[in-house]
Amino acid sequence: MTDFLDEINYDKLISKNLLGVVRDALKIASTQGLPGENHFYITFKTNVADVVLPKMLKIQYPENMTIVLQHQFSDLVVTEDKFSVILVFGGVPYTLVVPFSAITYFADPFAKFGLSFEMAERVSKLEDIDIEQAQKKEPSAPAEVISIDNFRKK
Repeated sequence: MTDFLDEINYDKLISKNLLGVVRDALKIASTQGLPGENHFYITFKTNVADVVLPKMLKIQYPENMTIVLQHQFSDLVVTEDKFSVILVFGGVPYTLVVPFSAITYFADPFAKFGLSFEMAERVSKLEDIDIEQAQKKEPSAPAEVISIDNFRKK
């Protein structure tokens, strides 16, 4: 028998689907490279579980870090719940692993497109989201608004 929901938890639904947009954009870049002048700015929380950074970067960026995927990145691998990429810092290549739940901002300045995830830290892993169970839980605070900055040319 199916339990009926008392309410629809829209912030969970929106966050899951918008993180899917980020995942799909990264998948395109991982399989064919970045087309034309597209490039990505990705800001993420460095203190979230499963974020993998070199120790020197965790010290330098204890809370948030922004990376740019444009010309000098390699081995971009995208899974359902995270991505990994090799970036060069101080002439040394390092592998970074970023769960999608750690992302707080994603932008493609060339496309004039950006997404802000103010509640990304609430979602631990995309595959662990059980929509029915998430919607049954009492919200601990008023719903936060997820900003969508879409500045596409008209």
